[in-house]
Amino acid sequence: MARLHLVRHGETTANVMRRLDTALPGAALTDFGARQGARFGLENRPEREAVLFSSEARRARQTAELIGSVWDVHTEAVDGVHEVQAGELEDRSDREAHHVFHDVMEKWHAGDLDVRIPGGESLAMVYDRYIPTVDDLARSYLTGTEPRDVFLVSHGAAIRLIAARLAGIDSRFAAATHLGNTGSIELEYADGIWVCHRWGAETAPFDRVDEPLVDDPMG
Repeated sequence: MARLHLVRHGETTANVMRRLDTALPGAALTDFGARQGARFGLENRPEREAVLFSSEARRARQTAELIGSVWDVHTEAVDGVHEVQAGELEDRSDREAHHVFHDVMEKWHAGDLDVRIPGGESLAMVYDRYIPTVDDLARSYLTGTEPRDVFLVSHGAAIRLIAARLAGIDSRFAAATHLGNTGSIELEYADGIWVCHRWGAETAPFDRVDEPLVDDPMG
């Protein structure tokens, strides 16, 4: 059965500096981030025919291009799957900005879809732009007589929120389980149902985690 792989981009300077970098086009990969992208390609060669997409963000496109160069697969950027928009917190790395972002993310994971990051997005807004793109990819590639795996290079906070929504993952597990740079979540789609098989290094079934949101909410 064909699967969707949501892949977080490689490391950027903003990641190293803990800077809230969400607006397009965003930061580029560090040298280490580029090596992460190439290593993902080497270690995750698809077992069946696959397609490779990314968000419009520079770091995601670069990561996808590095993976595609290893697989000899064309890459394409798609709309709607960029990172949660930080609004007034954009480009900040101070404790207060991280506290505000962290607080909103905790409320989202607790089920409040309408609370917004100041000047930025609500979770409902993230769902409204991201899920239709995933639905289009599912219809085009994961179903039919010749299904193909889909690899979508995207962003840590958005990936965890979307994967939890699609597959009905416990919100505390999603909030507490980190997804490092080039970490990925693997989902299967059949008969209109999404099933999560792997979340980073964790494999299903996923237990409830009574821990707080990871310190780096972007991951």
